[in-house]
Amino acid sequence: MDNSICEEDIYHSAYEAHAGKLRNFMYYRCGDLDKAEDLMQEAFIRLWENCKKVIFEKAKSYLFTTANRLFLNQIEHEKVVLSFEKYSQPQAEVEDPEFQLRGKEFKAALEKAIADLPTSQREVFLMNRIDKMPFEEIADIQGVSVSAVHKKIYKALDRLRKSVDELRNRKI
Repeated sequence: MDNSICEEDIYHSAYEAHAGKLRNFMYYRCGDLDKAEDLMQEAFIRLWENCKKVIFEKAKSYLFTTANRLFLNQIEHEKVVLSFEKYSQPQAEVEDPEFQLRGKEFKAALEKAIADLPTSQREVFLMNRIDKMPFEEIADIQGVSVSAVHKKIYKALDRLRKSVDELRNRKI
């Protein structure tokens, strides 16, 4: 059996190729980096356990589908809310406290606007903008057409633009 996932070298190359994107995808789904790491690891464990049933060419879709199902089983009826607190890092002190306050307010409003996007729009938007994934790859992971990915990103950008405009109008 050529290119069997059961061979350690091939399994390792699949891990190297897909672990980072899978972890990021699950992070966008759950908003918790530790949970995303756990889901990613569990998906790879299941791939190893089922290596004889999964052909090499289908390993990526198997991993993403498995991790997503694991996540959905964990949360059951909970609403997924994305938290960007892990991205928050102390910024250089700016002398003007009003400037600092406006910056913090804008950042919080933008994070809330992204978190308030429908799940599918948020995932597609973040995969494209953060991971720089091409539309075709996102479509493959999501199991939708490329045009559906275009539409979701357009809708996400439109909603974010409206949220930013609302914030500007309140500040004037």
